[in-house]
Amino acid sequence: MSINAPGFRDVVSLCSRHLLHLAIASASLGLGSSALAAGSDGETLKQQVIAGVESRQKLAQVINDSLFSFAELGYQELDSTQYLTSLLEKNGFTLERNIGGMPSAWTARWGTGHPVIALGSDFDGLPGLSQKPGVAYYEPIVAGAPGHGEGHNSGLAATVVAALAVKDVLAREKLPGTLVIWPGVAEEIGGGKPYMIRAGAFKNVDAVLFSHVGSNLGSSWGQSSSNGTISVRYDFQGASAHAGVAPWLGRSALDAVEIMNVAWNFRREHLRPTQRSHYVITHGGDQPNVVPAKASVWYQIRETDFENTLKNFQIANRIADAAALATDTQVSHQVIGTAAPGHFNKALAQTLARNSERVGLPTWNDDEQRFAKAVQKLVGSPQNGLAQQQEALTPPPQRPGEGGYSDNIGDVSWAVPTAVLGYPANIPGVPFHTPAAAMSMATPIAHKGVVAGAKVLALTTLDLVRTPELLVEAKRYFTEVQNKEQKYLPFISDSDQPAVELNTEVMARFRPLLKPYHYDPTRYDTYLEQLGVSFPGLEKPTK
Repeated sequence: MSINAPGFRDVVSLCSRHLLHLAIASASLGLGSSALAAGSDGETLKQQVIAGVESRQKLAQVINDSLFSFAELGYQELDSTQYLTSLLEKNGFTLERNIGGMPSAWTARWGTGHPVIALGSDFDGLPGLSQKPGVAYYEPIVAGAPGHGEGHNSGLAATVVAALAVKDVLAREKLPGTLVIWPGVAEEIGGGKPYMIRAGAFKNVDAVLFSHVGSNLGSSWGQSSSNGTISVRYDFQGASAHAGVAPWLGRSALDAVEIMNVAWNFRREHLRPTQRSHYVITHGGDQPNVVPAKASVWYQIRETDFENTLKNFQIANRIADAAALATDTQVSHQVIGTAAPGHFNKALAQTLARNSERVGLPTWNDDEQRFAKAVQKLVGSPQNGLAQQQEALTPPPQRPGEGGYSDNIGDVSWAVPTAVLGYPANIPGVPFHTPAAAMSMATPIAHKGVVAGAKVLALTTLDLVRTPELLVEAKRYFTEVQNKEQKYLPFISDSDQPAVELNTEVMARFRPLLKPYHYDPTRYDTYLEQLGVSFPGLEKPTK
């Protein structure tokens, strides 16, 4: 949803008035924010939500390990969805499914009234990154299968456990407020979130607390280092012919793809140095003696801001048209996914940071440190082990958008005041989108990091429910600072639809092969036990 969309400002106004009324009522009773959040009763409730998380450490481990074992690609997170929605329904949440026409998009809602706090995290894996956890060497669970080479299996474990702990307190104390749990669908291909916004999933939400796997515990605010991205596939249509007997009768769609790629590579020199762009040819024909009648190329176009991302997308469209003209073929394009440059809320990030300081980093034992250093050695990073000094609240970068990565939590950040918590479930210095980034993600390292993240999320959610002034300040920053000069420019058009057909063939091939390795918590204490891994596995056994 754009902040300029019909009805959006009415929603903002209603929510702001509601929060202001709560703040005024609290003040009239002598209950300022400090009294609500830090008084003896407030401290008791905080201790209770921490205890609620700690009592669910086993659940956190089971969720984390289960999602790791499912290893599903974007838009095909079907086993993950079935598992999580069943769990939440059993715990009293009301489910809305198939949001925006996406089978793995859903919200789980509990409670009544404002404030409405939405807690989310991504849960898709990456192609070809199957990796046995707990071993510091490369060994797939199923060769060629998807895997969690970024650690998206862990975020919803922290989210669900945090929400259940807060739910207990709200129910017992009869406090108003609504908890909404939601998944980041197909984040790795830029899907999901923009379509959930368009479908109204965040309507009337007062704040979003998002979590993402990292190697430390903390948050940041302001314009982020993430890029805007448009992920788009260009499909060329030509005519087939015998490539040896009568090639002049054919019109090669593959020639068009190659001409587009060459032209784009020449054009890079004349684009801003802040741009990032990459492509793969997803179809180039069937065999060389048949002129390819169909060919496709998939681009990701990144820039630091809305305007230049759109500008480069338009340049790519013109180059595709020119390639089609040069080869007497036709071209169409499909937007696969998008991500807006993120801007994260100062008041929410400060609250996450305060609670992160209270929770602190996990205490790592010798086995965990030895394992981390072995994985760091494997990837050529400094062998410093797991983080032992907590990160401070991170201010806006001096040069926003130059991190090179993208995440469409950025889109959500322009629809609702949003902040992101990083939690220490992975290993410092290990690059994402590699098998090495999966090695810790179903081990005690991930389990401890998830619990730490869940405690911070639970404490922050409780603060937002009990301290109306925090949400008033979050809304003020969102309206008067974030949106003062920059407005949200959705990269998807009204006619764009989520590419839910993506990854169906890959998962149809690998899901039956992965199923025997799905985690069974009724038989095994951990996924490592099920796989026969003795943690830490530092050296590959000789056969």
